Amino acid sequence: MRIVFMGTPDFSVPVLEALAAAGHEIAAVYCQPPRPAGRGKKDRPSPVQARAEQLGFEVRHPVSLKTPEAQADFAALGADVAVVVAYGLILPQAVLDAPARGCLNIHASLLPRWRGAAPIHRAIMAGDVETGVCIMQMEAGLDTGPVLLRKTIPIGAEETTAQLHDRLSQMGAGAIVEALGRLDQLTPAAQPDEGVTYAAKIDKAEARIDWSKPAVEVDRLIRGLSPFPGAWFELDGVRIKALGSRLADGSGTAGEVLGSDLRVACGAGAVVLTRLQRAGKAAQDTQVFQQGAQIGAGQRLTGE
Repeated sequence: MRIVFMGTPDFSVPVLEALAAAGHEIAAVYCQPPRPAGRGKKDRPSPVQARAEQLGFEVRHPVSLKTPEAQADFAALGADVAVVVAYGLILPQAVLDAPARGCLNIHASLLPRWRGAAPIHRAIMAGDVETGVCIMQMEAGLDTGPVLLRKTIPIGAEETTAQLHDRLSQMGAGAIVEALGRLDQLTPAAQPDEGVTYAAKIDKAEARIDWSKPAVEVDRLIRGLSPFPGAWFELDGVRIKALGSRLADGSGTAGEVLGSDLRVACGAGAVVLTRLQRAGKAAQDTQVFQQGAQIGAGQRLTGE
């Protein structure tokens, strides 16, 4: 098929690669414009732009798709279908209508659960035992379109957003290739009205660890916010991010360190911190981190 690909972050790159490998014609790649990044704040192309240019595809990054010019340029590509995954712009109706067979979105949740911006984070933070990807026909509403294909996977007990992100990215790549190959046989299924939840964008204010909460909630917060923005606590006035954890036995005052393995008491139960990061430093597994920090039993971690 002749495809317009629309995506921006790392999550989208395997999808673009899979479409190209499957022999589809990539008419153009749409992504967000380069943004200032790094210490020098120089404009840096998105992961999709960088990979698309390596593959020799035309790259477009309009600031908006609302202008008649942008919509005409899109329509002129004569696409059979647009494949959209974490693009970052709302598609006006004129764009949704332009491809002969519409626009297909790869969404990283089991719709209608976790519509919106942060479905992977929210699934872990809510304690979901499974998630997946849906291939959805796009319409004007937020992730409301009918689903053509869905794939499900379990969420690991110690899995972080980073790890689940990578698994779902690969799953989405396989699913869209399958969906395009079976497009004439797939029947769109309307999303049910029951079970709708919204995955609001992550607010950094959510990242402070409240050790008075049950260990199961603390563990989900840590894993759900890893690697970004990273759940954090303070020790002697120094902010430290917790990027990995697992549930453990133990009790004590909330925030109390129960052992050198960084077992920390919560409001009920305890968690073991498995990966940490000081500001301006690289993330480290606990054993390496403790060689320098030497946080011992009895010390108290705060979230204030």
